[in-house]
Amino acid sequence: MPLQIVHHPDYDAGFATNHRFPMSKYPLLMEALRARGLARPEALNTAEPAPASWLKLAHAADYVDQVISCSVPEKIEREIGFPVGPRVSLRAQLATGGTMLAARLALRHGIACNTAGGSHHARRAQGAGFCTFNDVAVASLVLLGEGAAQNILVVDLDVHQGDGTADILGDEPGVFTFSMHGERNYPVRKIASDLDIALPDGTGDAGYLRRLATILPELSARARWDIVFYNAGVDVHAEDRLGRLALSNDGLRARDEMVIGHFRALGIPVCGVIGGGYSTDVPALAARHAILFEVASACA
Repeated sequence: MPLQIVHHPDYDAGFATNHRFPMSKYPLLMEALRARGLARPEALNTAEPAPASWLKLAHAADYVDQVISCSVPEKIEREIGFPVGPRVSLRAQLATGGTMLAARLALRHGIACNTAGGSHHARRAQGAGFCTFNDVAVASLVLLGEGAAQNILVVDLDVHQGDGTADILGDEPGVFTFSMHGERNYPVRKIASDLDIALPDGTGDAGYLRRLATILPELSARARWDIVFYNAGVDVHAEDRLGRLALSNDGLRARDEMVIGHFRALGIPVCGVIGGGYSTDVPALAARHAILFEVASACA
């Protein structure tokens, strides 16, 4: 079966090429997936905007309304890292709807990936750190509310700690949040996940994979998970502008194979989101993100 992929052209909100958040990685990722034969038309799904009712499960109602109406206060826009105009607002709604669709496809097919998502710094009250809405938190709460899942695991391997996801889901017994990240990286003030592992600067393939291999069996022993949301951020790469860790492309591939292979071998559905990745060489960055889809396709 081909891998179920969720995408929308408006994941790219059209930022300037020199912006720290490389928006052009989204269309370049799709180019990379097509070049690799992974974006099969029969398994390519178009994201739709998440409705406000979903967004308000995870975020304060006034903040959701501000984003949708493009009236976010300047102070919050500064914390997000860019102004919230119509294209950014639409992008945030689409990326969240895309993760929700990918989760439904994962429950049906065993695995699916969104070509955006992983906006894990968006907290209940507001966005932050290039994250407007927290797509994984929203999707988790929608699934729980619908009764489509009772036990959800979030495996967040972005280089930055998943503070927003921890903030939103900290009191939700149906979700277990795990973050493995760079110890000295953003955010300065961490919000405790259910399980956090902080890695020292310069951690490379061997140390990273060794630590991950010890924790995956512990995670799968905690509950019979109905679905795993996997944030496969590539900002752990040695050449990432904001990363401070030192994984190679081979290390990224081994990481994704380890996570996806572990849970799929147990018959647990996996919903992949791409998370962070920051580079002035955006085609190389898109190729790093494509690794998730190559690995997921092999498990589809």
